[in-house]
Amino acid sequence: MEMNSPVEQFTIKIIFAINLLGVDISFTNASLFMMISVIGSAALLYLGSRKQSLVPNRFQSFVEMSYEFVANMVKENAGKGSQVYFPFIFTLFMFILFGNLLGMIPYSYTFTSQIAVTFTLAAIIFVGVTIIALIKHGFKFFTYFFPSGVPIALAPLLIPIEIISYFIRPISLSMRLFANMLAGHTMMKVFAGLIIMMGSAGGLLKIGAILPLMAVVGLTGLEFLVAALQAYVFSILTCMYLHDAIHLH
Repeated sequence: MEMNSPVEQFTIKIIFAINLLGVDISFTNASLFMMISVIGSAALLYLGSRKQSLVPNRFQSFVEMSYEFVANMVKENAGKGSQVYFPFIFTLFMFILFGNLLGMIPYSYTFTSQIAVTFTLAAIIFVGVTIIALIKHGFKFFTYFFPSGVPIALAPLLIPIEIISYFIRPISLSMRLFANMLAGHTMMKVFAGLIIMMGSAGGLLKIGAILPLMAVVGLTGLEFLVAALQAYVFSILTCMYLHDAIHLH
């Protein structure tokens, strides 16, 4: 029996071909689900905040818990003076969370499994926090690469290490989200393929299909957890980078 490749689900497919001045800006399945993520999260926030009641409904409860969760995250990890950046962190968290959860719907598309998407988000954060640091601290920002109190003899070793670790941030941030979503969905596809292959066979193999079925059920629950966890990790690391930009070391 012919089975589709486990990575076929990550294929970018063009919905509307658009070429602007020789640049391909086609509307793809990734673009579609990014748009759904924005509209879906905005609609949920609107439904949860339009009517404030003493006894909150499910939408209001979700919105209030999400708001408090991200507000505490920013306060605890980005430090004093960071609340002004709360709207950006909250938007980032909801966008990634909805994108990850949308990918759990059968026949949908997980746009966070594309390195181009995750790296673009990470690059925006990297450039943004660097600009914030330069505006706030000026040339003092460069002391970040050689903290005060460190012996000057360590400068030739410490400064290159600090510079490399700083500029590798967008790579590590984007790869973490991309790799987790890619690996989880690939594993689910592999085990789902085993269920079909073993179920279509006869004898003991058909009975053995129960094992990959149980694995898929377990992986599905795990992937829902990973979807939320990766949105949290991406956001909390952004808060930490913001903390460094505001307070330096």
